[in-house]
Amino acid sequence: MNRSLSLPSLAALICLSTMAAADDNTLLIGAPISKTGWNAPYDSPVMDGFAVAMDEINAAGGIAGKFKVEVETRDNRSDNAQNAIVTQDLIDQGVKFLLVACDSSMVHATAELIVAAQLPAISTCSSSPTLPLTGHGFIFANAVTDNVQGAAQAEYAWGQGYKNAYLLRSPDIEYTQMPLYFAEAFKKLGGTVVGESIYALSQPDFSAEVTKIKQLNPQPDVIVTSAFEPDFPAFIRQLRGAGVKVPVVCGDGIDSPTTFALGDVVEGVVFTSSGFAAPGSPMEAYQKKYQAKFGKAPESIMDALGYDLAKIIEAAVTKADSVEPAKVREALASLENVQGATAVISYKGGNGTPTRPVNVLRIEGNKRVLVSSKAPDAAIVPEPRLDLNAAQ
Repeated sequence: MNRSLSLPSLAALICLSTMAAADDNTLLIGAPISKTGWNAPYDSPVMDGFAVAMDEINAAGGIAGKFKVEVETRDNRSDNAQNAIVTQDLIDQGVKFLLVACDSSMVHATAELIVAAQLPAISTCSSSPTLPLTGHGFIFANAVTDNVQGAAQAEYAWGQGYKNAYLLRSPDIEYTQMPLYFAEAFKKLGGTVVGESIYALSQPDFSAEVTKIKQLNPQPDVIVTSAFEPDFPAFIRQLRGAGVKVPVVCGDGIDSPTTFALGDVVEGVVFTSSGFAAPGSPMEAYQKKYQAKFGKAPESIMDALGYDLAKIIEAAVTKADSVEPAKVREALASLENVQGATAVISYKGGNGTPTRPVNVLRIEGNKRVLVSSKAPDAAIVPEPRLDLNAAQ
């Protein structure tokens, strides 16, 4: 995920420099995303993957061969206040669909604007299961959601014979609270949470947390976290440096070049993900298209989620046979079996969250190795909660 911005590729998307007057056969998409700031390494690769799919759609004469697509981006600078400004700007200029940021806090902060405008919106890569709660049927998630990832992590841990888990989480943002979803699912399976450490985002030193874990007797069977960089690299280095060999299970946020550059330090670490490039899979086929367009291999799952986004939008507009926002929103909410790069994706009955398998991956020899690819047992998947702390 530690990607530099790809502004040339963004500019080549379709039409990013000027806002053309939309007609009945043009889907005008507004993208208030992060081109700069801490969230940029997430939004930027998503838009690269989106561009790969749009090349295919444009070559076919547009969606369903008749609906043109134009995209206008605005830089929210990874800032909530700026995000509200640029989102409203795009709404005022008449967009019919919104691609909103990967960071759920920014999306929640603009939910009232989106709902008031009655526009369908989908996050670039947020795994928040609560977007539909504030979006009231207008805001959709894209990636495997936090509660589903937590349940899949719990199933994996229980299947490995782990009975006692330790949590490392941060209350600073929604994503880093994912271990609480794990805990709820793990307890349903019969597991026990024996302790937890709370950290602050971008915390440089994890010695206190590592010391606390090292002093536990007996040691936990597994440590669960959704920390991402720079926090995860700092934590795992100090954990292994202290001689703690407890298995670690993570969320999809660690799928980045920085993680894989850590070498032996992350050997055996397990994480959940929205996709895996198995031989002969749609994901592998997509990666070849990406390589052809950008002259390099993709570095994380984020760009593939962008390809998924374009295919979801294509399917919704095709089903609606219209670019009218209300009709596209209705069609999106009832989509079934859309083939993306990462998976076959459905929204019907999901209340704005996608139904898709969870890939459990293990890092072995600096490579991703597939452990399993399936949806977790629905009976252990926690309900989405806007205030996870209050539920504990």
